[in-house]
Amino acid sequence: MASPIPRDHLVPAEHALVVIDMKDYSKLPEAKMAPVRSDVDDILATVLAECGLKDPREEPDAFKDRGDGAILVFPAPYLARLVDPLLGRLNAALTRYDQQRLSSAPTVYLRASVHVGPLSLPDHRGDAINDACRLVDSQEVRRALAAAVEGGAFLAVALSETAYRRTVRAGRTPGLDRQHFLETLAHVGDKPHFTEPCRLHVPGLTGQAVLPHLVDAPPPASQPTSASTAAPAAGSGGIFQFHQQVSDSTIANHIDKLRIDRRQR
Repeated sequence: MASPIPRDHLVPAEHALVVIDMKDYSKLPEAKMAPVRSDVDDILATVLAECGLKDPREEPDAFKDRGDGAILVFPAPYLARLVDPLLGRLNAALTRYDQQRLSSAPTVYLRASVHVGPLSLPDHRGDAINDACRLVDSQEVRRALAAAVEGGAFLAVALSETAYRRTVRAGRTPGLDRQHFLETLAHVGDKPHFTEPCRLHVPGLTGQAVLPHLVDAPPPASQPTSASTAAPAAGSGGIFQFHQQVSDSTIANHIDKLRIDRRQR
């Protein structure tokens, strides 16, 4: 009779993950923290219902509070709906909230990440949940949120490459295609070993409209300050990416200035 397979040799079932985080929540006066968080929870509940998704708070082990945000766990087959229509409807709901809020209430901006992978329940352990949380904390999605603020949106999202391939690239998001995403690498300042490919999305903007906010940013703390870096992105040329000191005279002696063209073609 065959021996039973040890539990730690089994790959946990896959789940789809959405992580959200509120911008500048810790800077709010203590008296306003609970009301704002309650408003965000209400917005999420409404948007999930609009998308035909069950609120994870109603399911065992499918919701984890992060204080200034939350981790939402869904069955893996629902992954595409977490990208489209969820992200667009969430931004629309945040826009309505901003139009209706009292002047004394703070504006709510959210960062989010979408990922899919093996997840151990009920303890919520595993690389998938760690990576989803690091994506939402990454320097790149924070810079994408600056693009959102400038462009009149209230949400910036980092899709893991796995989530992107299974949803957008696979043609399962009729309202979104590759032009709505910017390909880049995610870094977290205090975790120099974390470097993961991802796709940035700001509802209402193309990926190329987000790009200048990454190009103008200083290099991540995990990279040498002498290197000039630009976010890798699909599209036309005109972007140079150097990972060490440029010494080739054919480059160094002929490029005197760098001009960033912000025009959208």
